[in-house]
Amino acid sequence: MTEQLFHVAAAPFEAARRVAILPEGHRARRLHGHSFLAKVRARLPGGWGGFQGAEAGALSDALARAVEVLDYRDLNELLPVPTDENLARWLRAGLDVPGVASIGVQSTCDQGADLEGEGRVHVWRRFRFEAAHRLPNVPEGHQCGRMHGHGFEVILHADQSLADADMGVDFDRLAALWAPLQAELHHACLNEIPGLENPTSEMLSRWIWERLASRLPALSWVTVYETATAGCHYDGAHYRIWKEQRFEAALRLSRAPEGDSRRRLHGHSYLLRLHLTAPLDTVLGWTVDYGDVKRLFNPVYRQLDHHRLDGLLHLSAADSGSVALWIRETVAGVLPQMDRIDLHETPGCGASLCWGELGPALPS
Repeated sequence: MTEQLFHVAAAPFEAARRVAILPEGHRARRLHGHSFLAKVRARLPGGWGGFQGAEAGALSDALARAVEVLDYRDLNELLPVPTDENLARWLRAGLDVPGVASIGVQSTCDQGADLEGEGRVHVWRRFRFEAAHRLPNVPEGHQCGRMHGHGFEVILHADQSLADADMGVDFDRLAALWAPLQAELHHACLNEIPGLENPTSEMLSRWIWERLASRLPALSWVTVYETATAGCHYDGAHYRIWKEQRFEAALRLSRAPEGDSRRRLHGHSYLLRLHLTAPLDTVLGWTVDYGDVKRLFNPVYRQLDHHRLDGLLHLSAADSGSVALWIRETVAGVLPQMDRIDLHETPGCGASLCWGELGPALPS
């Protein structure tokens, strides 16, 4: 797959709604409110927004303008059925941005809907459980060989276009399907559960998939967060892991016009997520060790953290898209499994560089 550079943005809004299509007695039939978050991903023409480096900011501004009319509104005044999916469609229709690949709306931090560019909709819901585990096949002395625990998070994603026409897929159905697994996993030692004798993130995501796929043919992928900064996606065939790091850096966007504040020396607290896709090691039960990802990336991390990005050798510009390209080129030799880089300069806003077989297909 050819390299694809996307820019991403996010914008919050507060609104009330009632969803009358839900069954009688459902609490969401009553007027209630949410702190919504809208997200967009777009392949923007170079320099869109005025100059190279303005793309992420211009996309953020465009999304903020689009959600402004929704803020502090009764959404039923605008849409007869203001579900997350329908809100995403409404925003897509009114968003004046080229190259939109996806737009999503989440009504809480635990559920939402993502509308892909070709019209497909994925709904998702997040669940949490607390459990102990150890990895029995790691080398002697590896910290994961000791019994320890995590507050795991699981996200179930479903392709609405593949859902049963009579049942569809909604958040309540995802919760009902998850409930038996929650009872089995919560406050348990995962190693004692049949099929999870080697409970890596990869093995856990596959174990969940195998228990749900026959009951939910629309299941798109299973996401497992082992920690807040590392986890795995599984779509029934492919594993993609990720490792997050944060760094603090300064920059100046020299291509900004005179008078633009971004020409001044300023800085960001960056969020970086490295995605890697690789075959499963059937003995170790993982694709790549999270610790190895952090260790191998560390020489590059040291060049980024508490430095000026516009001073990096061979970096053409210090915007998030250019830095993502620089990271790919710099780290390719030591992390050949890497196939996506997400770099956010502010929460939800920045760039996503994708290549390889899966490209941007799996979520961030």
